[in-house]
Amino acid sequence: MASSTVNRWLRPEVYPLFAAVGVAVGICGAQLIRNICINPEVRVTKENRAAGVLENHAEGEKYAEHALRKFVRNRAPQIMPSVNNFFSKPQI
Repeated sequence: MASSTVNRWLRPEVYPLFAAVGVAVGICGAQLIRNICINPEVRVTKENRAAGVLENHAEGEKYAEHALRKFVRNRAPQIMPSVNNFFSKPQI
């Protein structure tokens, strides 16, 4: 019984599926860890929960304006701009 299950799921055809699911789980895990560790609105310890609502706008701004957002802010929303320009702009 176990041998047939292994033979069914461990084929080379399903490796891309495992990779895609693994990447998705990794992204979700990274976001979960990021929110638990550095989100100013999440309080895990009892002492921090007792503090109530904090008006710390600087910490919230630092959390929202992370490095990836700063990196892509002034860039064109394209994945491959050179290929897009090649096919969309007329060549003279």
